[in-house]
Amino acid sequence: MHLTEADLAAALPHVLAAPKTEGVIDSLCFRPGFNQRSFPDRLTLTVAEGVPGERWLTHPWLKLEDGRPDPRIQVSILPTRVCDLVWRDRKATPHPGDTIVADMDMSEANMPAGTLLRAGTAVLRVSDVFNDGCVKWKARYGAAAKAWIVAPGHPELRLRGVLCEIVEDGVVTLQDRVLRLD
Repeated sequence: MHLTEADLAAALPHVLAAPKTEGVIDSLCFRPGFNQRSFPDRLTLTVAEGVPGERWLTHPWLKLEDGRPDPRIQVSILPTRVCDLVWRDRKATPHPGDTIVADMDMSEANMPAGTLLRAGTAVLRVSDVFNDGCVKWKARYGAAAKAWIVAPGHPELRLRGVLCEIVEDGVVTLQDRVLRLD
């Protein structure tokens, strides 16, 4: 059921044709613990807690030198076109777990680190931390999908999406869009 390198290469033009400045939000994901997911209609995003109740505050995968969670990974946004491409078996394979899935071009050329995004009433800053797709990405979506993320010329496309820091508290809903603020 996993994609081949040829499948991924053929899909790349469609992925890269995503909207540049405004993206429809397709899903929101809340992760209170490891391997736990729910899909609410709205999420609260805060500078202090990330997504209140999520595991970022208590079990982040990246920490600051003083042991606190690194704010640069509070929110992850996955391009819809990549999600739809790799997440084929939606009954047996877990959702990628990204906070927001939105139809938008997340390449470095379109969203360099530091770019501000509005998601609902919250404002996010695109992080300089590269989302390379963890070992779970490879296990769930296949070795070719993992290799595609980091293939030569692909890291700057940010096919696995962007990580963001929350810079202004707010609420994001499924009726909202992600907007690039210029």
